[in-house]
Amino acid sequence: MRRNDFLFATLLGLPVLTIAAVAMPRPASAVRIVRVAEHVHVHGGSPTPTASAGTPSPAASGTPSGSASASASATPSAAAVQGPFPGDFIDINQVAPNVQQPQRNQNASRGSFVSHCGRDGNKHQNPDNFIVAPGVSNGAHHTHDYVGNLSTDGFSTDQSLQAAGTTCQRGDKSAYFWPVLRIRGQGNDTGQDGNVGTILQPASVRLQFRGNNGAKVAAMPSFLRAITGNAKAASQAGVNANAKWTCTGFEDRTTTKYPLCPGNSKVERILDFPSCWDGTNIDSANHRTHIVFPAAASGICPQGFKPVPQLRMVLAYNVPSAQGRSIALDSFPEELHNPVTDHADFENVMPASLMRHVVTCINRGLRC
Repeated sequence: MRRNDFLFATLLGLPVLTIAAVAMPRPASAVRIVRVAEHVHVHGGSPTPTASAGTPSPAASGTPSGSASASASATPSAAAVQGPFPGDFIDINQVAPNVQQPQRNQNASRGSFVSHCGRDGNKHQNPDNFIVAPGVSNGAHHTHDYVGNLSTDGFSTDQSLQAAGTTCQRGDKSAYFWPVLRIRGQGNDTGQDGNVGTILQPASVRLQFRGNNGAKVAAMPSFLRAITGNAKAASQAGVNANAKWTCTGFEDRTTTKYPLCPGNSKVERILDFPSCWDGTNIDSANHRTHIVFPAAASGICPQGFKPVPQLRMVLAYNVPSAQGRSIALDSFPEELHNPVTDHADFENVMPASLMRHVVTCINRGLRC
């Protein structure tokens, strides 16, 4: 302590130790811990683990080890606080085969149609979602990859989509989009809302429309909107979660964790959409009740709903085995990049003639 400080303290009758403690600056590391912890708390705290999603590491609770004024030696890295965590990954060889297909009856529609729309080679990406957050920039707080319609953003309408160009063949102007997958630790981990890292372009994108196990399919109406999965599934106890992760060559099993794939096997995301339409509405307040999933056991639509072609997106990525634990799905900040939050969105803007062709292929058992 400087001599002047000592004399000033003595004149005031204050304990010298108190003056020293007040004058001591707070370590920068301690300030950072408080801010990170407060950020996680404000956005909803820890994700609620589900049986299928596994249990996050204790860091997921939003409270770093020790108190908020912990020393620098106890400071977790920003990536550790933001996720994903070690428990969010699993060796695909440790996942038992679990994919089962419902038995088809004699009325099943067995064909399929694939819309070829590319791999987002033009880097059409933004953090918008015109279905869930219309008219808002950065409404998703995570970046989406888009294929199909060239104009898709937070301000898209049925009319603007209809007037735009497309990356798809056969005039399919539909909007197909999903959160990007990133790889971290390559020296250019830039991004916003906690989503940092190099965006991985899919090695392949398969947009397949499939049939129904109990009936022929009807045509989708123009501008039908559909979503699958839940971008907030981690913090909402797995409600509406529909994430399926696997590796090429291991499609007989899926997991809600990031798969660690062997050798030249690719990381795969499988995104199945609902396919039982209420016959009237092209959207609903929660974007779910107008088009629902068929029964898991039978594959048949509930009463009052009719089957339409079911969209399945299969996205494959080249992830070197040594970097398997470096991948992270873009997510809302409070979701901590949990893989159970995988999701995707779709709006049908196919020409009516193309939709008729899709229905014909499916109902006649063709592979188109």
